[in-house]
Amino acid sequence: MEDIPSKSAITKVVPERCFTRQTTTSFAYLLQSLVIQTAVVWIGLTIPQTKLMIPIWILYAFLSGTTAMGFWVIAHECGHGAFSNNRRLQTIVGYVLHSILLVPYFSWQRSHAIHHRFTNHISDGETHVPLVIGGNGISEQAGGEKELALSRAIGKTKYGFIQLVLHLIFGWPAYLLAGKTGGPRYGISNHFWPRAPFSRKLWPSIWSKKVWISDFGVGLTLIGLFIWGFKCGIASVTTLYIGPLLVVNCWLVLYTWLHHTDTDVPHLADSEFTFMRGAFLSIDRPYGRLLNFLHHQIGSTHVIHHIAPGIPHYHAKEATIAIKKAFPKPYLYSPTPIHKALWNISSNCIAVRAEKGSSRYIWQQS
Repeated sequence: MEDIPSKSAITKVVPERCFTRQTTTSFAYLLQSLVIQTAVVWIGLTIPQTKLMIPIWILYAFLSGTTAMGFWVIAHECGHGAFSNNRRLQTIVGYVLHSILLVPYFSWQRSHAIHHRFTNHISDGETHVPLVIGGNGISEQAGGEKELALSRAIGKTKYGFIQLVLHLIFGWPAYLLAGKTGGPRYGISNHFWPRAPFSRKLWPSIWSKKVWISDFGVGLTLIGLFIWGFKCGIASVTTLYIGPLLVVNCWLVLYTWLHHTDTDVPHLADSEFTFMRGAFLSIDRPYGRLLNFLHHQIGSTHVIHHIAPGIPHYHAKEATIAIKKAFPKPYLYSPTPIHKALWNISSNCIAVRAEKGSSRYIWQQS
């Protein structure tokens, strides 16, 4: 714990300009994503919607979903207050972008803030909180023993494949609708319904109105999709919107999973946890120039994003270099290629066990 710097120490080593937001610069990056996505959609409009072209449409979904992830990152930045000093403008941009992607803007803004506040906390964490061997189901997620037994019974390869499918395909809707992988402290949740039995303590009464407003934006998008499908056919909606959206969701889960999970990265209970310790348990990874360009460097600068989420993405690389140089011991970076890291985590990060004599929870492999 003594190696973890304070917020003031971070402020001293990160250049002051990194904490500033320029609305015109942020809009320039939004325009960048918009131009790229427009070109990709134009390509999609030239592809015949026939059964013979299904393989091409699958490839198109991967392309379009990958480029559209840029919008998700910018909307996410709006939710953190990193897009503009003009809060109303920032909220409008984030609300519109997330609603188009069927994300309830304010609901997720709240749950994501909790994820940041309690990163890698064993009970208060939000998203990708692990099962605990010997967990009590109240302050820890119970079920670690059964999960280990399942992995041993079916084998590491099958288990890893099942986890990839569950996380990447079903993970995001399961989280929004039922709070799956959320911390045990909050119970069951639904990001579209702020009242009991789904309040999950994530949305106090003051947030109920914001949840309904979030629903309104998503509802407008669904109405638009229905009209589109009625006029142009379900095939058009599926190929140009639903397929790419599934890929966007895969990217979202992949980033969250990879940047808070690895076989040697622990989770912490109260006596070991601080905000800065949790932030420094985030992991930066190598995504390459193309994905960093398309996704505004969200994966290669994730540590500083958790330390200071108000830093815009266009300053995050400079800030990352500064903290890496000043605090090389707590800063986590894994050079493992993304596909290998994803397989390692899906097949090996099964459940955690409390370490004797401490409040650290360590991954137990099959």
